[in-house]
Amino acid sequence: MQLPIIQMKQQFGRIGMESERAFVEMKQPRAVQDFNIQPSEVEIESPRGELEIDQSKAWEALTGGVVEIFNNRIYSNNKQLALQGIAHIVEKGNRMAAIHHKNNVIADMGFETYFEDYNMNVFGDVSFNNVDFQYTVHKPVMNYIPGEVSTETIANKPEFIYHPGKLSIYMLQYPELEITPPQINIYK
Repeated sequence: MQLPIIQMKQQFGRIGMESERAFVEMKQPRAVQDFNIQPSEVEIESPRGELEIDQSKAWEALTGGVVEIFNNRIYSNNKQLALQGIAHIVEKGNRMAAIHHKNNVIADMGFETYFEDYNMNVFGDVSFNNVDFQYTVHKPVMNYIPGEVSTETIANKPEFIYHPGKLSIYMLQYPELEITPPQINIYK
């Protein structure tokens, strides 16, 4: 006897999956910096030097100088000039007394008197060093003021943006079971 056979055809189910990864986006704006700069300063004060010129000796040599000094010089030379005059008179007398020389003494003395120079030193000494210079240098006064730099930094907080991931699950193929029964002859 022949047994009836049941036929079964099966198809498995298949699941499909699609996913996107999650990620974090991070932004951080730059920090804001504020600089306050005060430059350094140098103050320099340079006083002028002093030049002192003493030309009194030059004026004494040229003009006799100040009236008081000029007069004092004349008065101080008077005694010496008087002594020189007396000595000159004595010399003339001695020359005239020397008759034994047989010279024309009076004519010679008249001629000498015409060209005679009475040296009276009423002026100062003539020299290239008669003008004195004295220069006083004043050092510069320096005042240094140091500069300053101050900074202020404002840090901005980071910004995080979270992008969630996606997961899609779907049926790619549904399961199936097909049963085919045997043909049974009921009439037999």
